Amino acid sequence: MAVKLADVQADLTRRPANTARNTARFLYLNPDAARDFFVDYDRITRDTAAKLRMEAGRDPHDEKLIALVGELSTCSELFRQRWASQDVRLRRSGRKRLRHPIVGRLDLDVESLEMPAEPGLHLNVYTAPAGTPTADNLALLASWAATQQTVATELDAHNG
Repeated sequence: MAVKLADVQADLTRRPANTARNTARFLYLNPDAARDFFVDYDRITRDTAAKLRMEAGRDPHDEKLIALVGELSTCSELFRQRWASQDVRLRRSGRKRLRHPIVGRLDLDVESLEMPAEPGLHLNVYTAPAGTPTADNLALLASWAATQQTVATELDAHNG
């Protein structure tokens, strides 16, 4: 099934400006597009609910997290099931496989690094070994993004 860029961007462009845009919302509130985008959709949904539960245990009075869990619980049967499993975990490393709408399949290695200066904050680093199809696709994506930026800059200059 082909992934459309518009479907992947839907969560980012249709959310109210005062509402955070995040992976959990994309996974649970736009499941068709998320299922097309993430190769391992079921694992990603389990991991995401487990991470949210872990964060809720860390700070049970976090109003934004409480609101997010409430929103997802109200709008997604799958989230309610995942949340009810009471799984708590944080994957520090692994693989994330996705179908990018521009360049196709990406099999990325991911490392989650804790930021000592900001407890609870993690930096996720995605990489691909040189010479792999994923590395080639990332180079293609970088080239495409640079082209898009150039076009946007030229349009701004022309319209300004």
